Parts: sequence; structure tokens; C-alpha cells
Amino acid sequence: MEIRVLGALDVRVCGVSVVPTAPKPRQVLGLLALRADQVVPARVLAEELWSGRPPRSARTTVQTYVLQLRDLIDRALTGAGAAAGVSCAKDVLVTSPGGYMLNSGGGMTDVREFERLAGAGYRAMDGDDFPLAARQLGEALALWRGPALADVPLGGQLAVEAKRLEETRLCALDQRIEADLRLGRHRVLLAELTVLVDRYRTHESLHGQYMVALHRSGRRSEALEAYQRLRNTLVRELGMEPSAGLRRLQRSILLAGPERAEREPATTAPQAVAAPAGAGRFSRVG
Repeated sequence: MEIRVLGALDVRVCGVSVVPTAPKPRQVLGLLALRADQVVPARVLAEELWSGRPPRSARTTVQTYVLQLRDLIDRALTGAGAAAGVSCAKDVLVTSPGGYMLNSGGGMTDVREFERLAGAGYRAMDGDDFPLAARQLGEALALWRGPALADVPLGGQLAVEAKRLEETRLCALDQRIEADLRLGRHRVLLAELTVLVDRYRTHESLHGQYMVALHRSGRRSEALEAYQRLRNTLVRELGMEPSAGLRRLQRSILLAGPERAEREPATTAPQAVAAPAGAGRFSRVG
């Protein structure tokens, strides 16, 4: 089985897609795919489908959706024949006491692969192996094909999961850029960072990295302008000043010449690896 949720939902049995076209069965499969090899209680599926207000027929309706998914799985297994290695759809979409489980059979899931590669990248960063960190984190980020579950309606459960996954992506992106800065790739990063700071207008770490890349490329005035734009946005939208780390970076750019910027470590940029998307570390105005 192949399970991909980092983008459009893609679940394949023996190479055949088993993703339904109807929205609610797709929601059921999306939640089961995210929690592959774990039992998802029927009540959790009902909460996802009906936003905590399930109808009286909820249990029966969930069972109907599961049967529809099993029908798709059966067709995939029938086409694969004996090579499938499982006897029927019930071995893939398993009924457990109180819920259901999607049995991956040890197959590929992009979330697990992303976590494996990102974890290796973080360990490489901790060991100052920046080429390995950039490579591993780059491979992890390449697994993303768009927003998580991009083509699945998101109820309460899936919305939380999608947000969590986006946070992990931003953390990996932050550290991959940091590794590239440590390797002196600031000019190569400028185009990417220009897009990112426009998309995440209050994300301090990305703005700090953008300022470093600009300054090291001999564009000190633009680096200072980037800081001022961020400060204006934070004050106007959140009533907060930039963090102490970002203010220190701004002062260091004011005081340093271009030749010093080339020698400064990338960690001049404030670290916010675990900071929420679109946030950062702030101090309140006043």
C-alpha cells in the first residue's frame, strides 16, 4: 500500500487508487490514512463528518462509507490477483472493537518518510553537518505536493491534523534554509525567501533569514527595509514589536559593513524552529 497525504489524498492498493470521489467517504479515508495502522474510533469519524453534531443514523452511515471503501479496495485486489498478499479488503480496512484501521502492511506513507528524513536532518544540524542537513531536509520537503489533504473536505479532526503537518513543514523549511545559509548559499536563497516572506508576512524566522541573505549579498538597505516592513505589519496587525533576536539582527546590519556580513554566521538570524506558522517570538508594544 502507498499512502500520500502531503498534498492531494492518494491511497493505492497494488498500485491502484482507492480514493473515492464522494466527499464524505474521502474524508473517512483521509482520517484513516493519516492514522494508518491505528484504530480510529467510529465516534471520531462521526465527529469529523458532522462537526460534532452527528445524526441518529451516523453509525450506519459510517459503516456504509466503510463498505464503499472496501469495494474500491476489493476491485484493486481483484485486479492484482494473488500478488496482493492479502485475502480480502477486510484485511486492508480492518474492523476493530469500536472503530476501524487502515492496515498499511508496512507500505510507504509519505508522512512517516517525511518525519524520518526531517529527523535525520535535525540531527545533522545538531552535529554541524550542514551539507547533510540541507540534503536530508530538502528530500523531506520534496515529499510535499501541496497543502496536506488539499482535495479533502476538512472537518474538525482533519483541520487540526492539516495544521499540525503544516507546522512540521515550516519547521523543516526553516532549518533547511538555515543549513543553506551556513553553507554560503545566500544568493541562491533570495528568490525563494522573497516568496516566503510575502506568503508568511509575520513569520520572524523567515524574515530574519531573508535579511541575512540580502545583507550578505551586499543589499544592506533592502535588508533594513525588510525589517521595517515586518515591524510595521506586526505593530499594525498584532500590536507587537519584533522579538529581541530580530532587533539585534537589525542593529548588527546597521553597524556592520558588507564585508563583515560575509563572515557572520547564519545564526545571526533569530531561531524559531518550533514557532507557529505566521507567528514568531514577539514583544508587545507599549
